[in-house]
Amino acid sequence: MKKIFYINLLFALGLNAQVLSLQESINKTLSNHPDIKTFALKVTQSRTGYTSARADYLPQVNLSAEYDPIKTYVFPFNGQFKTVDDDGWNAGVNLKQKIWDFSKTTTKMDAAKVEQKIAELSLQDIKALMASKVKSLYSLMVVQADAIKVREQDLLSKEAYYAQAKALFEQGLKTEADTSRFLSSVYLAKDNLAIANSSYEKAKNSLSLYMGEKIADDVTLDASVLKKEFNIDAQNTQKIIASNKELKIYEENIDKNILLHKSAKASHYGSLDLVASYNRIGSLNEYDSKIVGVVLNIPLYSGGRISAEAQNVQIGTQISNEQKASKLLNLKEEISNLLLDIKRYEKTIQAKKAQLEAARSTQKVLEGRYKEGLATYIEVLDATALVLSAKLGLLEAYYSRALSIDRIDYLQGKI
Repeated sequence: MKKIFYINLLFALGLNAQVLSLQESINKTLSNHPDIKTFALKVTQSRTGYTSARADYLPQVNLSAEYDPIKTYVFPFNGQFKTVDDDGWNAGVNLKQKIWDFSKTTTKMDAAKVEQKIAELSLQDIKALMASKVKSLYSLMVVQADAIKVREQDLLSKEAYYAQAKALFEQGLKTEADTSRFLSSVYLAKDNLAIANSSYEKAKNSLSLYMGEKIADDVTLDASVLKKEFNIDAQNTQKIIASNKELKIYEENIDKNILLHKSAKASHYGSLDLVASYNRIGSLNEYDSKIVGVVLNIPLYSGGRISAEAQNVQIGTQISNEQKASKLLNLKEEISNLLLDIKRYEKTIQAKKAQLEAARSTQKVLEGRYKEGLATYIEVLDATALVLSAKLGLLEAYYSRALSIDRIDYLQGKI
């Protein structure tokens, strides 16, 4: 009956505890974090850039009106020029339609489309980066939660050793050095437990800020995030490079600069425009003025501004090419190091598991020998320290491996 009672109690506590999954943490962060909202606004901003560039190929219509209270009019009279001061006004509508500008405007429009792609890629990249940070904090919470349990078990065992040594000392079977040393280990275990609790709270507070809401103190986490699978094969590097968002941004920047360079070069040739206007003019007499025609504008001299703009964009293209090459080198180096780290952590995990099993066996033997007076308190504490080190080392290896896998997910743009 007691067993059934405790099972039901644990089940009830489990129902009341708040469960927080990794995916839920990521989704809430992507919905609330200001960096995500900023980059989403930049995407919208980039769309207005295309609208602005496209407007140059649409008809430009303007209304104009002017009134002059005093205006001097000159006209010939009997072989002489006479002047009359009177008021004057005019009102009308003007239309200008670009016919051809040697693809200057169309290439600007294409460049604006590329800029929009860059903004969208940047949004995807910041989402992947933010997800990577959330994964890191979530994994850290899982590690620290397990570390707290390990530290609590260590504290309980140290307190039990101290109580045992104290009882044996009172019976004259152990020295005061035994009790003093075990008491010292109890204080050290309490300090390490406090550090683990502090580290857990820091990770929880940071994740709460990312998510935009408070995480419950009794939250339940998914510990399986530390033991995710990752297959290493010869295609890893190429797959990551092919899907890396930062590399794609550099490529799009190169395309954008090439288009802007073409547009800047086209500025040398000018443009052919259709113009039309209708004005009603009041100057001594009222009359209508109408214009329909074609205007050719060819820039002959601009102080070097057009040439400088073309050269500036051309240099920008070269810079983008070099930045892409540099990013590719750094990416290959980072991927290689991450894959090597994952392989190393796999071996470390296996070694820590074997070390933990051996340390537990040694600890069990020494505990029995200590009770029989065949082992010293130093040997018992050393065995306990080995078990603790193996447990924490195993947690650290799992965490480091998870961080490397999460970093690879980010480099591939995964959320």
